[in-house]
Amino acid sequence: AAAMSVIAHFAAYAAAFEEAYASDDWSRVAPFFTEDAVYEARLPAPLGGRFEGRDAILAYFKFVLDHFDRRFASREIGIVSGPREQGDSVWLRGFARYVAPGVPDLRFELEETVWLDGERIRRMEDRYDAATIAELETYLREHGAKLGITLG
Repeated sequence: AAAMSVIAHFAAYAAAFEEAYASDDWSRVAPFFTEDAVYEARLPAPLGGRFEGRDAILAYFKFVLDHFDRRFASREIGIVSGPREQGDSVWLRGFARYVAPGVPDLRFELEETVWLDGERIRRMEDRYDAATIAELETYLREHGAKLGITLG
C-alpha cells in the first residue's frame, strides 16, 4: 500500500502542477510541499538553481514558466521510464517538448527524484546530463531572442 501511496501522491502533485500551469494559480500546488521543502533544478541559473522553502519553490515555478515555458506555443511533458517507488521517494525519467512557430522543436530528457514526508514533498531534484545542458544553452543562444526568452 505504501508503494502505491507514494506514486499516487506524486501523480496528484503532477496533475495539480498542470492545472496551475493552465490557470497560473499556484495556491493549488502549495499543499503538496512541506514548508521547508528544497527543490534543486540542476540547470544553469536562472533556468535552474536551489530553492529552499515552499514559497521560494512556488515563486521559481512561476518565474521559469513565465520566462521559458510560456514563450513557446505549446509544451508537452511525459514519462520515459518510471515512476519507480524507492522507499519514501519516487524516481522517474521524463521528457519535455516545446514547440513554437519559426523555431525548431526543443525536446530534452531529465531524471527527477521526489522525496516525500508523509503526503507532502520535502525534497525534489531534477538532473540533466551535460550534453542536454549544452544543447539547451545552444538552443537558447540561437533561438531564445526569437522566442522572447531573455534569461541573461
